[in-house]
Amino acid sequence: MKQTKKTVTLLLAVFLMLATLLSACGGGKNAAENSGASNAGKGNSEANSTEVTDEIDTSKEVKLKMLLVGGKPVDYEEVFGELNKLLKEKINATVEAEFLDWSDWTQKYPLKFAANEDFDIAYTANWAFYNDQAIRGGFLELTEDMLAKYTPKTWEALPKAAWEQAKVSGKIYMVPQNSNEVVDKVVLIREDLRVKYNLEPVNSPETYATYLKTIAANEKGMGAFGAKPGDGWKWHELDEVLLEQQNNWKVVDPNVPFAFKMDDPAGKVFNVYDTPEFTELLKYYKDLVDNGAWSKNVISYKNDVWQDMKAGKFASRAQNLGTLAFNVAEARRDKPEYEMVVVDLTPDKMKSAAVSTQNGMAIHATSKNPERALMLIDLLQNDKEIHDLTMYGIVGKHFEPVGDDQFTPGPSSTNYTGFSNWGWNSLLNRTDTTYPKEADEMLNQWQEKVYHYPLETFVFDDSQVKNEVSNIGNVMLRYAIPLEYGLIQDIEKGQAELIKQLQAAGIDKVEAEMQSQVDAFMAEQK
Repeated sequence: MKQTKKTVTLLLAVFLMLATLLSACGGGKNAAENSGASNAGKGNSEANSTEVTDEIDTSKEVKLKMLLVGGKPVDYEEVFGELNKLLKEKINATVEAEFLDWSDWTQKYPLKFAANEDFDIAYTANWAFYNDQAIRGGFLELTEDMLAKYTPKTWEALPKAAWEQAKVSGKIYMVPQNSNEVVDKVVLIREDLRVKYNLEPVNSPETYATYLKTIAANEKGMGAFGAKPGDGWKWHELDEVLLEQQNNWKVVDPNVPFAFKMDDPAGKVFNVYDTPEFTELLKYYKDLVDNGAWSKNVISYKNDVWQDMKAGKFASRAQNLGTLAFNVAEARRDKPEYEMVVVDLTPDKMKSAAVSTQNGMAIHATSKNPERALMLIDLLQNDKEIHDLTMYGIVGKHFEPVGDDQFTPGPSSTNYTGFSNWGWNSLLNRTDTTYPKEADEMLNQWQEKVYHYPLETFVFDDSQVKNEVSNIGNVMLRYAIPLEYGLIQDIEKGQAELIKQLQAAGIDKVEAEMQSQVDAFMAEQK
């Protein structure tokens, strides 16, 4: 009997000790999570981040799939093979990427979500379906607790304003980039050809038109301007320069033709197709196409414009400053006989900075491993070895590091480029030592002209007008694109038909909904 009592007493003591330990562990876990949530975005201590991360169970290996925009790099398997070795060690995961080529990504991207295909992570941006998929339920909502726990370094590093900019209807659906950009578009030209024909420096819409028409008239077999509307973009590729920047406008959403004046305190939106400025621009475009500046078959063109320009098939293209600056560096290395320069056609206009959603990564709403996917994104942005590898490729082959923050392209650098790895832009980005100094000088000049307008972080919620927005997009492709590329002989009649079709598609309803949201946003800002 005494032996039994001893046994019971001993068991009771063990039970009480275990209960105390479990209670302490649970309290510690809750304290860590609560601390992470309360300090989110305010600079949690390294120790706290580590404590939270250590609680994550990574004992089961998972395979992640990532959806990226752009052509598949030649050396994708080699680079991602090295990446997976590191991921296996750090978070017990591997990742496979699927690439949506630039020629048809705008058609394929939404279909991937509509079909609920099996993938975990997707590149997204304010110009690449972010708002649309966030509203339609394609992306997983990322709570502060999730971000603090599974992306602790990103949660600390990104300023609070960046997370605010990433919100759609008050919720976060993206891990945005951590990078400062000025987003104005510029033009790339062949300076050697400008000099050859003794033309004025290209620095305005007028001097640019003279350049294009001169090339078209004298350089047989070469297109003056390269564009690829065949990829489904709903605007002429010069519209951002000659319509938005030239007039200090901002298009609200690229899927519908509404803009506002950047310095308008009331935030009045208007249909850009129904403005005198658009009418004048149509005349400009028609003059260019009538003088052979681009092919009459431009609508169906899907080739890589940069590669064709590099091969001497085009004399100009339009893109953002960073992209064209890298084009210049590449041309100086591979085609030194071509002298290429970046020119700003709107040097005296307002410049606008990119919001954080200019690039980013989102989690598919139906991902089976959202936690591990977030951990991968955190590594892509903040682990220097992984960031270098995924941004620049393999050392000695695709790039050579120069110090901690610069690099020189390697002998096979062109075999790992051209896709949306900018989705994880961060403070670890390196600067190319061959990056043209004149591009840096232009950017520095722009920084002094950046205008932070009232609607800078406004995001249009089209959930109440989805059908109308879809119909309007179809009208833009069918009627606006041919009109803008000068393929409609009677532009006055063509513009009238465009406006008529937009009205039938429900543009008035969309305008009313958008203006209502803008008004509410402006009132809240005040």
